[in-house]
Amino acid sequence: MSTTLLIQAPHSPTHLFLLFHGVGATPQSLAFLGGVLATSFPSATIVSVQAPDASDFGQGYQWFSVQGVTEENRIERIEAAMPAFVDSVKYWQQKTALSAAKTTLLGFSQGAIMALSSTQMVDEKLAEKIVSLSGRFALLPKREPVNTQIHFIHGDQDKVIDYRLSKSAYDALIGYGAKATYDLIPGLAHTVNQAVLDRLLGHL
Repeated sequence: MSTTLLIQAPHSPTHLFLLFHGVGATPQSLAFLGGVLATSFPSATIVSVQAPDASDFGQGYQWFSVQGVTEENRIERIEAAMPAFVDSVKYWQQKTALSAAKTTLLGFSQGAIMALSSTQMVDEKLAEKIVSLSGRFALLPKREPVNTQIHFIHGDQDKVIDYRLSKSAYDALIGYGAKATYDLIPGLAHTVNQAVLDRLLGHL
């Protein structure tokens, strides 16, 4: 049975990185990413969080079901899943005694959807930075995130989540005066490669 993965836990951490996997995956799916972060940030607590529900795909876990998902019902499913997502963030903040100002959320695919959507569904600030890897907002953002930087990294060959959804969200955020970046990786499908890692570390 899979479980949340504590990748690095220094005695007196100065930052908290929370990693959120995609649908049908496990915390171990992002262990390699956590390892990269651990090398660059030895004083950070790094956790790969397990989504709460077993995946409809028969393996891995999910924050919400994607069976029969549409643009119309996706938002309802995310809203239903959001309290558990917020609880997971606050649990690790309390456990490490680190505030939102010392927290970075990194999500891949569905994990990114949850992290991004939290900025529109939760009034309080959850993190200083949110990094979306091959992710999207459920709907285009309608307000500036509360003192939170947003970084989109997406491949132009992604057949699962269209990179243009990241670009349109980035444009909307910039229009609100938010701090945001958008990196399009040529030739990249729905995955993470070295180019993504290089851009990621550049934003952290």
